[in-house]
Amino acid sequence: MEKQLFNNLSEKAQQDYILVKAALKDDEKAFAKLLARYKDTIYFMLLKMVNNKSDAEDLTLEAFGKAFKNLHQYSPHYAFSTWLFKIASNNCIDFLRKKRGIHVSIENQESPENEQTIKLKSKDPNPEERLIRKQKAILLRKVVRRLKPRYQVLVDLRYFKEYSYEEIAQELSLPLGTVKAQLFRARELLFKMIDTTEIGNRD
Repeated sequence: MEKQLFNNLSEKAQQDYILVKAALKDDEKAFAKLLARYKDTIYFMLLKMVNNKSDAEDLTLEAFGKAFKNLHQYSPHYAFSTWLFKIASNNCIDFLRKKRGIHVSIENQESPENEQTIKLKSKDPNPEERLIRKQKAILLRKVVRRLKPRYQVLVDLRYFKEYSYEEIAQELSLPLGTVKAQLFRARELLFKMIDTTEIGNRD
């Protein structure tokens, strides 16, 4: 069954699926390749939705973090790009609703490969999702370990424990402006690391 589904995918989607299978075996290069392939596409899609570069960068990292935490749930019923696109879209919609209290429709949003519509699950966290949130996002954690300690703490609280800026400021007894400035810098460093082939080539 899985082989038949695989054969129905486009050549690019088949390549992605091979990378996903490798990533599930903790192949760091596979994670890096998936991230490098779709980082820009996801970022510009989110930038169009939120119209704010800093928020788009934040949401891009969150989307990949959630995708990598849930990678074991992906199947070749549809392209990896479609699955990732929906995760990023849903996360962004939640962000906009919380920030602005508005309803956002995604019916007209196009996926990178115009794949079939995927039924979206409820965003209310169930016990399984709460457990998944406690698991590590493999690639991002490996990259984060290359940051300075103060940035590691901030990124861990923001992207893995999902603290708000205000909660981080309170947790670390730092001014809110300092938290935002240092997280902005940490994001810049992470994106630079992701953009280099050095990530995938490290043992």
